[in-house]
Amino acid sequence: MATSWGSLLQDEQLLEELARQAVDRALAEGVLLRTTQEPSSSDVVSYAPFTLFPSLVPSALLEQAYAVQMDFNLLVDAVSQNSAFLEQTLSSTIKMDNFTAHLFDIYKQVLGEGIAQTVFLGLNRSDYMFQRSADGSPALKQIEINTISASFGGLASRTPAVHQHVLNVLSKTKEAAKILSNNPSKGLALGIAKAWELYGSANAQVLLIAQEKERNIFDQRAIENELLAKKIHVIRRRFEDVSEKGSLDQDRRLFMDGQEIAVVYFRDGYMPTQYSTQNWKARLLLERSCAVKCPDIATQLTGTKKVQQELSRAGVLEMLLPGQPEAVARLRATFAGLYSLDMGEEGDQAINEALAAPNRFVLKPQREGGGNNLYGEEMVQALEQLKDREERASYILMEKIEPEPFANCLLRPGSPVRVVQCISELGIFGVYVRQGKTLVMNKHVGHLLRTKAIEHADGGVAAGVAVLDNPYPV
Repeated sequence: MATSWGSLLQDEQLLEELARQAVDRALAEGVLLRTTQEPSSSDVVSYAPFTLFPSLVPSALLEQAYAVQMDFNLLVDAVSQNSAFLEQTLSSTIKMDNFTAHLFDIYKQVLGEGIAQTVFLGLNRSDYMFQRSADGSPALKQIEINTISASFGGLASRTPAVHQHVLNVLSKTKEAAKILSNNPSKGLALGIAKAWELYGSANAQVLLIAQEKERNIFDQRAIENELLAKKIHVIRRRFEDVSEKGSLDQDRRLFMDGQEIAVVYFRDGYMPTQYSTQNWKARLLLERSCAVKCPDIATQLTGTKKVQQELSRAGVLEMLLPGQPEAVARLRATFAGLYSLDMGEEGDQAINEALAAPNRFVLKPQREGGGNNLYGEEMVQALEQLKDREERASYILMEKIEPEPFANCLLRPGSPVRVVQCISELGIFGVYVRQGKTLVMNKHVGHLLRTKAIEHADGGVAAGVAVLDNPYPV
């Protein structure tokens, strides 16, 4: 894909002037993060890093990603209800990965006791890259699906105006008009509001489980504000607050500070470091309640890399989505090569292939939050250590996706304006709501484009590597 900003990227003076304009517009639009120095306070904030120009994305791939999102929603929902599949798939992982094992213990306990919640809410984001095919054409390949705390729906709603502004400053009004309007936070709030409504208690509130130090607060506030406009109140609490002040009544209704809670929306709880013993107890209390959890623990387990790898096996999609061959075909078309590292012949073969051609693979642990994957020499060292140990079952191997790099400017507070070679990752936000066995909502609600310099193998915006972007459809 040729870049249509080519000549502009050569003019250093112009780039610096455009960057000043773009940053001011980003601040005015609310494309904001708290600072690393003061992550708990909004007294001083900075702009969230973003690209100076929107990045070119093939329209066909954007449309394909949107078209398959409702299938992914159905798939996540189906897996979360299939306890036999989850148990079988994660059996080797939970022996070796304490975090997944802890989540699974809570899952089994709640299952044994009987699930109290009757309404289920999924807010997920499926992430893709554009694989360069042998003939040079790009193909859409899924990196992962995020089923817990899928972020940047709020800030992604604010960035189109910034790129439109940059193009308008350049008198490129036709191009500015091609930037897609995008409002994921509105759609995510719609899902929460539907779940709240089906819970059926007019005075109940939404409980947002927040981190103590949250730089990305404005992203979350966008969803809170959408809910408040619908007269639905959101309270922000930490796991620690839940363990001190949360309680269940005899019907397992959840109360927080004496207020009934209809929906629990997790923006914390996806990494091992976020759990103390007290926090695990709080998570169990929340899971045992009849409040709508987003996600419930089964849906969080559905988002593990191990489940992703098993879904790519022949026949698995057909078993989970019977009688839906078109959906199965759309889903399978986005899968990259995924390989189990369980003990045995299949795992041995995968490890040998990766050691023989390390630049073709990525080693992934069962972790969210960016910055966890291993590439190249690091991957080789890890595989050499792991290959004869059962611990290897807590990882999966994935075919490395190689997109076509392109030039753009990444704007970061305190960094000089310079043109770098980049690659992008496209995320599509999905929302579904189920009541009992009936799906009452299933939709895609917007997109997120993140771009990073090619020297950075892994990591998202929150991890400090990728920056916010917008697709420029071509």
